[in-house]
Amino acid sequence: MKFDRLFPPGDPVDPLDALIEQAPWERAFEDRPRVLVNMISTLDGRITIDGRAGPIGGDGDRALFQALRTVVDCVLVGTGTLRVERYGRIVRSEERRARRAALGLEPDALALLVTRTGQLDWGAPLFDAPEQRVIVVTHPQAVEFPRVAAQVERIEIEAPTPAAALRELHRRHGTRIVLCEGGPTLNRGLLADGVLDELYLSLGPLLVGGEEGLRILAGDELPQPVQARLATVLHHEGELFLRYVVG
Repeated sequence: MKFDRLFPPGDPVDPLDALIEQAPWERAFEDRPRVLVNMISTLDGRITIDGRAGPIGGDGDRALFQALRTVVDCVLVGTGTLRVERYGRIVRSEERRARRAALGLEPDALALLVTRTGQLDWGAPLFDAPEQRVIVVTHPQAVEFPRVAAQVERIEIEAPTPAAALRELHRRHGTRIVLCEGGPTLNRGLLADGVLDELYLSLGPLLVGGEEGLRILAGDELPQPVQARLATVLHHEGELFLRYVVG
């Protein structure tokens, strides 16, 4: 599958090749991972239809979704998103695991969950995959860990904010690039902590309407708007794929 390069202009490109060209691991920080957030939205700003993001995206969005998972060390997901989207093994394709290995990455990306309350959906398919390594960052003694098939590591810190969790992940595992797939509350926490570095925003050519609906960020309005710089624009069959450098 090829995407049109609109900005900067260039020849059509496979989404995975485009991400490899961007080499986000070269922009990692000394004390924490670089954080990429991947979200999708309708043209009128809705990020879900009937409670899920999947119906908004087409083949292009799904290709970019898988490509992003192929080039990062770890995928961070909010506990609510884990429950709603029924997350399973992060990199399911043998071909994708081989591409990761060729890039010098572990064949399976880490999964990262950050929870203050300790409430996790232990019935999610993510915990049924024996090959999947899952790191849970939480308050001391906040989570009761049942026996599951996945390889679960517990990291307990007194203040499990997104920034603190990412720094501890980097200290223990040398993690360079983390992909956050939402949801909006987690996205806002990353932004408020100053650790949201790049936003990959897919625009699906849909109008949904409705008076209520989730946006990319949830919670209180930010004290000041955060500036973002447009870095790349790709296109595929009516979908636009925007990459912004944040802050």
